[in-house]
Amino acid sequence: LIQNGKGLKTVFDRPGFDEGDYAFSAEMLDLMVQELDRLITKYSSPEWNTKATANRVVELLSEHRVLIQAELDEVQSGVTGVRQLNEKDFLGRKERERRRQLKQGKADAGQEPKDRTEYFNTIWQKASEKRGKRRREMILSETKSRLDAATTAGKAG
Repeated sequence: LIQNGKGLKTVFDRPGFDEGDYAFSAEMLDLMVQELDRLITKYSSPEWNTKATANRVVELLSEHRVLIQAELDEVQSGVTGVRQLNEKDFLGRKERERRRQLKQGKADAGQEPKDRTEYFNTIWQKASEKRGKRRREMILSETKSRLDAATTAGKAG
């Protein structure tokens, strides 16, 4: 299927595709290394290591981890010309924020954005409580209607 061009399309089928055109920020590469470590650990465990496919997966993931780690080292080296990220590269949240602040000319570009998790969790909790209350009221109303209908049917019969 693939040889005849009738199989699934992949990124390699894109015209002008060159793997070297894509670059990832240190943040993204670090997350990749962490995920690869997690998968390697999982499929190396006694539960999986007796299976040939799991061993092959570990082998492939380990090779890929070495390549990702080398790319991460290049990005983290900061040496000009070795690896320079541009706006079209895959940038993590922190790198995008840092670049946005640099464009705006802020003095402290390394500052983390304010964490608003607690605020949104509070809103979510209140909304969940309201939904729960409305649902309980609806169930009580339906139950009362059914009881009334059953009582009326019982009196009529």
